[in-house]
Amino acid sequence: MSFKNKLLHLDFVHISKRCYTFSIILTIIGFISLAVFGLNYSVDFKAGSNVDISFTKNVTSEQIEPILENIGVLEGSKITPGVDRMSIRFDEVLNEDQDHQLKGEILKLDSGASMEINTVDPEMAKELAANAIWAVLLSSLGIIVYVGIRFEWRFAIAAIVALLHDAFMVVTIFSIFRLEVDLTFIIAVLTIIGYSINDTIVIFDRIRENLRFAKQKTRQDLIDLVNKSVSQTIMRSLYTALTVFIAALFLLLLGGASIRMFSLAMVIGLLFGAYSSIFIASPLWFVLKSKQKNKPAKAS
Repeated sequence: MSFKNKLLHLDFVHISKRCYTFSIILTIIGFISLAVFGLNYSVDFKAGSNVDISFTKNVTSEQIEPILENIGVLEGSKITPGVDRMSIRFDEVLNEDQDHQLKGEILKLDSGASMEINTVDPEMAKELAANAIWAVLLSSLGIIVYVGIRFEWRFAIAAIVALLHDAFMVVTIFSIFRLEVDLTFIIAVLTIIGYSINDTIVIFDRIRENLRFAKQKTRQDLIDLVNKSVSQTIMRSLYTALTVFIAALFLLLLGGASIRMFSLAMVIGLLFGAYSSIFIASPLWFVLKSKQKNKPAKAS
């Protein structure tokens, strides 16, 4: 039997028990990591200055460090070099004199260099963080309402658990590996939520169609219905996920430093999104449906 045929004949409901265990372990690790390490927020979410420099010739970090030391801003700074580019992050907000001194010294190194300085004050940072959390919560609420009206509440619960799982897994990976969380990360999480619900809805729609004509006398009938529905849509889900994954992967490899965290969050989120749509959302709907009062409860 070919790999494709084996995939189409998998017992997704049975396999989901192992997947639940895997996801619960990752979730616990994520909570521990967030409690111990937190997130590595960029200057977008905490006070400070971020300086992006484009050079016309090769300039190294070793040439920049003495400049920062002379200005008195070396402590609390982090230099991230790139190809003809460099990013310097400061934990403190640079004042006007420090801005001018830094620009002057950089132009002495490379007269064709261009600089962009972004500054965030503490109040603005708190507002950005709060708005990001509200954006995720409101989008999740909107999805619950839509799926609840379009399908039923069990589909809505299963869908929201799956997409929150995807978003939290991305947050967990970023927390464990101390990857920088900036505004593009929030955009990536919201994109992942939208992508994940789209993939899940396709499977739910097939389950609903098959429900109209399926016999539901026993619990096994319901298991067969879920397995059949996932099998009918799994290739479409995998092909779609693979296509978007390839695009996101090349964005990560070739897209440059400014969108690197966005691309990385997308790559991680797409993998978990495909996984949860198949092994979390539909089997979870089965668990909720099997507990229905007029459930087909007898095991075959």
